[in-house]
Amino acid sequence: MSKVKIGLVQMTCSADKYENLQKAIAEVKKAAASGAQIICLQELFTSLYFCDVEDYENFKLAETIPGPSTDALQKVAGELNVVIIASLFEKRAQGLYHNTTAVIDADGSYLGKYRKMHIPDDPAYYEKFYFTPGDLGYKIWKTKYATFGVLICWDQWYPEAARITSLMGAEILFYPTAIGWATSQDAETNTEQYNAWQTIQRSHAVANGVHVVSVNRVGLEQNGAMKFWGGSFVSNPFGTVLYQASHDNEENKVIEIDLSKTDRYRTHWPFMRDRRIDSYQPITKRFIDEE
Repeated sequence: MSKVKIGLVQMTCSADKYENLQKAIAEVKKAAASGAQIICLQELFTSLYFCDVEDYENFKLAETIPGPSTDALQKVAGELNVVIIASLFEKRAQGLYHNTTAVIDADGSYLGKYRKMHIPDDPAYYEKFYFTPGDLGYKIWKTKYATFGVLICWDQWYPEAARITSLMGAEILFYPTAIGWATSQDAETNTEQYNAWQTIQRSHAVANGVHVVSVNRVGLEQNGAMKFWGGSFVSNPFGTVLYQASHDNEENKVIEIDLSKTDRYRTHWPFMRDRRIDSYQPITKRFIDEE
């Protein structure tokens, strides 16, 4: 299948986990009604972004994967004949938690999960308190409509993750995300941050010759201290933005992409052909110090 329709769900969240799940399901149904075949939800969509504080009570938000949320989404996927990408807070075992995305195929089958590899620790993003780094490696899924990889939020900034996932055969890179601006920041800083965020992801599209789909949350959280900047977007394999959501509103958008573009761009701009894999051993070092 050369052409596939991608659904992006950019939404606000509340403190009610069940309410958020039902809202996401309603948005999935809306995207499916508009023709979407693969639908991506934002990072940790069943809750507010709780990593703004280090609070042991927040561990109660976690669930097993597969578990209650994937069960509900599998039913919806099977009924609507759509693929769903669902980012959830995973409880793996007592005292062991991950930031994880589940992938559900169009027949409702659970295909597997990816655990976020790069875990940030910044003011209002205290993810190392909650999440153990992923140990499943990078993953791709061969679904009814396309073969794709999923990376999560902070993974966006690492070309190594995008490269490896692309080399495994991903035709699309999906990035469920939760990133925002401190409301105390000035507009110039906000613009610079968003542009850097989008540019690094578009560069992954160019370097690897694949479509990139990034889905971010939107709205004020943390008692008004953080504005999640939305701005969800789709890039073609040469970095052209096919769609970009607003910074302020909930949006449900379906975009058709042409997977045959990968071969066209990789042929005319043969970055894959000219890779010098014999010279890349130093990339595994933390830093290259002078001898």
